[in-house]
Amino acid sequence: MRAAALLHRDVMAPTVILAELYRGPAHNQMIDACLARETGIRIRDTDRPFARLVGGVLTGAKASSQHLADAHVVAVAVETGGGVVLTGDEDDLTMLAAPYPNVVVQALP
Repeated sequence: MRAAALLHRDVMAPTVILAELYRGPAHNQMIDACLARETGIRIRDTDRPFARLVGGVLTGAKASSQHLADAHVVAVAVETGGGVVLTGDEDDLTMLAAPYPNVVVQALP
């Protein structure tokens, strides 16, 4: 978050990733508290044009719908003109981002 602020870059997350994170009352509270505290996080809903872009990410990587949530993450970066994707799933996101030289995948420690 600090690096994004210093670089005047948005931090974005697709709504579908929130759906993966919401896993019951205690977990939901933690996620909502983080989102409320970090006002710099923008959430990207999936509308028809964005769904088309997500489908293009899957097609470009010759990936199945198994990678749908990860494709949303890459699509957010593509839609904004490029960016850094931070992930614990480096292999899948690297595969999906391969056709987009302006999207960099960085593994979280």
